[in-house]
Amino acid sequence: MAKKKVAKVGIKREDGYLYFVDKKGNVSRAKMARGKKKGGKPTLVAKVGIEKEKGYLYFVDKQGDISAAKMVRGGKKKKKKKR
Repeated sequence: MAKKKVAKVGIKREDGYLYFVDKKGNVSRAKMARGKKKGGKPTLVAKVGIEKEKGYLYFVDKQGDISAAKMVRGGKKKKKKKR
């Protein structure tokens, strides 16, 4: 799965939070749900505003930057039914 770096943000991650790229192209984080505890509402970490391209998965990589990977579509083909 080839990935490309879209934007250099360099955020520092904290334990117990899920970091993601929101609909507006900014980096947000939400408290992770553990056991019976509910997760928190997302908060904005960095305002980047990238334009998302269709067919790509955007994520925050280990360096704290935004990367994109081409989404794999398809899977196992279904067999045709005999009549």
